[in-house]
Amino acid sequence: MIDALPEKGVPADQILAELRELRAADLPTHGGRLFAYVYDPALDGLDELARAAHALSASVNGLDPTAFPSLLAMENALVAAAAKLLGGDASTVGSVTSGGTESLILAVKAARDAHPSLQNPRLVVPSTAHAAFAKAAHYLRVGLDVVPVRDLRADPAAMAAAIGPETVLVAASAPSYAHGVVDPIPELAAVAAERGVRFHVDACFGGWILPYLRRLGADLPPFDLAVPGVTSISVDLHKYAYAPKGVSILLHRSEELRRPQYFAYADWPGYTMINPVISSTRSGGPIAAALATLRSIGDAGYLDLAASTREAVRILAAAVEATDGVRLYAPPETSVVCLASAGVDLFVLADELAARGWHTQPQMAYRELEPTIHLTVTASVRSTVASFASDLSAAVEAARARGPVELPPLPPLTPEMITPEFIAVLAEGLGLGGGDFSRMAEVNTVLNAAPPALREALLTGFLSLLQRPVQGA
Repeated sequence: MIDALPEKGVPADQILAELRELRAADLPTHGGRLFAYVYDPALDGLDELARAAHALSASVNGLDPTAFPSLLAMENALVAAAAKLLGGDASTVGSVTSGGTESLILAVKAARDAHPSLQNPRLVVPSTAHAAFAKAAHYLRVGLDVVPVRDLRADPAAMAAAIGPETVLVAASAPSYAHGVVDPIPELAAVAAERGVRFHVDACFGGWILPYLRRLGADLPPFDLAVPGVTSISVDLHKYAYAPKGVSILLHRSEELRRPQYFAYADWPGYTMINPVISSTRSGGPIAAALATLRSIGDAGYLDLAASTREAVRILAAAVEATDGVRLYAPPETSVVCLASAGVDLFVLADELAARGWHTQPQMAYRELEPTIHLTVTASVRSTVASFASDLSAAVEAARARGPVELPPLPPLTPEMITPEFIAVLAEGLGLGGGDFSRMAEVNTVLNAAPPALREALLTGFLSLLQRPVQGA
C-alpha cells in the first residue's frame, strides 16, 4: 500500500527503493522475451541517453512553441525524418503526437472537419484495422463501416463498395497489428482517390521498420506517401524507432490537408488556444528522448536492427513450423509471428510459454478468424531466440498434458448484467482476486467464448475493479 501524500516528505533514496520494488513485479522490458507492449533494440547506453535527453526537456511545455523554440526545432526535425523515410516531399507536413491512437484520432478529425456540411460523416476500414479507429469514430461521432477482409488483408473491391457519399476517410494498415501483414495500399489508395476521399495508412505499428525490411529484400508492397492517393500516414517512434513512450508522427501530404486537424478557440477571456494535437500542455521530455534516440541509432543502425529482427522472425517462424501442435496463421513477412493451434489449447500454451519466460499476447476469435498467439518481434529477440524452439516444444507438450480448459456452463449474460459485484465474484472465482495474472488460460477462455459486446463489458468491469484506491490508504 502506497501513501502518495504522506504527512511529511519521504527521503529520495527511500522513494526510489520503493519504486524499484514496485517495478520488480512487472514483466521484463529488456531481454528479448516479451513479445508485446515494449520495443527493445538491445543497444548499450541507449536507455541512459534517452533518460538524460528526457530530463533536459521534461519541464518544457509544448503548449507554446514561441516560448520554447527548442521543442519546435525538435518536433520539426522528427517530422522531417519521418517524411524522408516514408515517401514525403517538400510539401509534406506533420505533427508529433503522444502515440498511435492520438495520431489516428487526429487523422479522422482532419478528415471529418474538412467536410463540415456533412451530417453523418463516415469512416471505412477493413476488419483487421486497429481498434483505435473505432475509438476515434466513437469519440468524434463518426460512423464506422467495417469491411470484411480476404486472406487477412483488406479487399479493395469490398472497400470500394463500402464508400458512400458521406465517407470522409478510408484507412488501411501497413502492417496490421494482429497478423503483421500489409494491406494492398496502392489499390486501396487508387479506389479512394477515384472517389475523391482521403486515404490514411496506419503504419503506427511497423512503419519505421518496413522501409528497412524492403531495403533488405523483403517482398513488401509500396505503402507510404510515395503511393498516389495516400493523403496521410502515421508511424510510432516508440515502436520500431525504439524511442521511449510515447511519441508518434502523423504526416499529411500537404498543409491544406492538415489544416482541419488544428483546434483553435479565442472566444473566452484567456489566451487564444491553438493546438495541433489533442493535448494542450505537453512535456518536451518524450520528444527530446525520441530525437536523441534517432540521432544515436542513425539510418545505418536502423538497417542493422531490421536485419536482426528479420532473422529473429525467420528463426521463430521455423520453430513454429517444426513443432507439432501449432502452425503459422499468417505469413511472417514483417515483424510479427502469428501462430494458431494444430491440436493444443492456445490459451493454455500461452501460460506454458510464460512459465518458461516467454511472454506472448493471446488474441481472441473474431468472426471467421480463430484464436491466435501474437509475437511482436524486436531486435533484442535475436540474441535469445535460439532457445525458443525447445521451449515451444516443451510448452506444447505441457499444454497437451494439461488438456483444454473446460468451463462449466455459463449463465446467459448481457452487458447490462455486468455489475461491479458480479465482476468481483467472477475475478475471485477465476483466481484473480490476489492480483496474480500468471495463469490466464481460464480467463482468456471465458473472454473468447463471450461475444464482443459482452467481452468489452467484462474487461471494462475488471479494469475498473483494478483501478480503485485501497480504502483507508
